[in-house]
Amino acid sequence: MAESVIRLHRPGSVTLPALPPLSLYVHLPWCLKKCPYCDFNSHELAAASVPEAAYLNALVADLEASLPLVWGRRVHSIFIGGGTPSLFSPAGIDRLLGDIRARLPLEPGCEITLEANPGTFERDRFRDFHRAGVTRLSIGVQSFDDAALQAIGRVHDSTQARAAVAEAREVFETFNIDLMYALPGQSLQALQADLDAALAFEPPHLSIYHLTLEPNTWFATHPPALPDDDLASDMLDLIAGRTADTGLQRYEVSAFARDGHRCWHNLNYWQFGDYLGIGAGAHGKLSFPNRILRQVRWREPAAYMAKATAGQAISNEHEVVREQLPFEFMLNALRLKEGFTLQQFSERTGLPASVLAAPLAKAREKGLVEADAARVQPTARGFDFLSDLQALFLP
Repeated sequence: MAESVIRLHRPGSVTLPALPPLSLYVHLPWCLKKCPYCDFNSHELAAASVPEAAYLNALVADLEASLPLVWGRRVHSIFIGGGTPSLFSPAGIDRLLGDIRARLPLEPGCEITLEANPGTFERDRFRDFHRAGVTRLSIGVQSFDDAALQAIGRVHDSTQARAAVAEAREVFETFNIDLMYALPGQSLQALQADLDAALAFEPPHLSIYHLTLEPNTWFATHPPALPDDDLASDMLDLIAGRTADTGLQRYEVSAFARDGHRCWHNLNYWQFGDYLGIGAGAHGKLSFPNRILRQVRWREPAAYMAKATAGQAISNEHEVVREQLPFEFMLNALRLKEGFTLQQFSERTGLPASVLAAPLAKAREKGLVEADAARVQPTARGFDFLSDLQALFLP
């Protein structure tokens, strides 16, 4: 490791004036049932069968082997994702966070998010996660309609969803509700009912995603009948209008928040910040004075645990080549309603803002961005055609 760390600090293809903020992502890969639309690295396992202690040991080994790459840097946020992290016991999450604090300096007020599903909900379980140090809960509700939940293969029902959100609201100052729209057979009225159910809890943060048919999923080979593009567009208009009426501001393509409740961890992704990713299949992005490195951990849980314990958790890594940096930056930053400053682009990529001149001119011609001497931000049309906008920056 010593030689590889020395190599990372040698002159490279870029020069960064300063390193960006650092976050930590922890992947807990198990869930009760694989959803037919899910393309995340998740693996079905009964709650009683999760090898919690062995996996936590592997995470510690992974983190310790990674410390030379982030030495001296403070962590601004921790995100525990999955899978279904709430399958782990509160005692296990308490141990995980204790192990992290013993090895990494955390910023005061460090945001610590845990993903939770209503199907793993038990009374007072969320309270115990809060006592363990979790500051923010993200609840994978997806819908409050039993027929819709069944159609997308969720293990919980609407009663469990409401109970989970109600307890999160009692315990956490900040929590997020995940909803999906354009579900199989969903009408505009059904989406309205889902929105009303979610907004009745006055969530400080709401994430709403269009159901898409991803490769290598059950739905990809057994596609359900989904709303057409016109209806899906009407649904998005409804979402934008209803959230604005209740004080939730759309600050990212899929994210809505009240003042003071934006997700700092996700903002760091979108602003091209750094994140160390540990756990099975976890991805990471780390900056050094003269290069930007991407890493991937071994994907299959048993292989990951064996490799991590042996100090070999990383399955592959590569430097982001200079020519790819504008696209990688734009893939994230253009998701933000406020966009980005040209100074931020140069600080995070080490490139002059002039490299954006030609694609930005095309984007302005198409009405996809607004730009001045300091800031670039997507227009409403740019938000609607985000993939087309991002593609303009491909090398």
